[in-house]
Amino acid sequence: MPLQNRVTPFSEIRANPARGLFMGNRGILHDASGQIRRHHAHRTWICCLTAFRDRPARALMAPNRYTELFFLDEATALAAGHRPCAECRRADYLAFCAAWQKALGPLPENRPRAQALDAVLHDARLGPDGRKRCFEARLADLPAGTMIATPEGCALFWDGALWDWGFDGYSLRQTALPQRAMVLTPEPIVAVLGAGYRPLCHGSLGNEASPSPDHSTH
Repeated sequence: MPLQNRVTPFSEIRANPARGLFMGNRGILHDASGQIRRHHAHRTWICCLTAFRDRPARALMAPNRYTELFFLDEATALAAGHRPCAECRRADYLAFCAAWQKALGPLPENRPRAQALDAVLHDARLGPDGRKRCFEARLADLPAGTMIATPEGCALFWDGALWDWGFDGYSLRQTALPQRAMVLTPEPIVAVLGAGYRPLCHGSLGNEASPSPDHSTH
């Protein structure tokens, strides 16, 4: 039986056997039996490589260790509210910060930059009731890499087309594009995408979107 550790663009944590390109962290979410007991444990939601340097592999969802979450790709992680890890994805993190400052202005100087990012992102990813915060926008105004809700589930807006999301990859949507859409990707991250940050996406979008060989699968 697959572990409950796959994250959807809605930020839900599901059980699915499909493999993902990236790993993530929201703290310790599971109990001693491996059951998910909470949605998140802190504000630092990160998107990581599944292998980094020569660190050995470890058992997933071990007791008293953070819950290893997995994403189809970076666009999925961003939609769920995660940002690039400042350690294992240093170059991507710096590019994300540069696009953030271009779109949203300088980050506060009175605390570490990552903490400032996480504070803004946490307010944008969840509403007062703890549910995912979404917003409505014109599809034509959204940058590539934005995820939207659809009647069937969700889809990625990528270079002028919509691609239906699934745990195994994307499929090109054949119906006409809607004028407006309910956006799943948090507003600050949409601004970052609009400022030029381009997420690494699953290869089902084509070779241009697929990750480099350094981004291992698990």
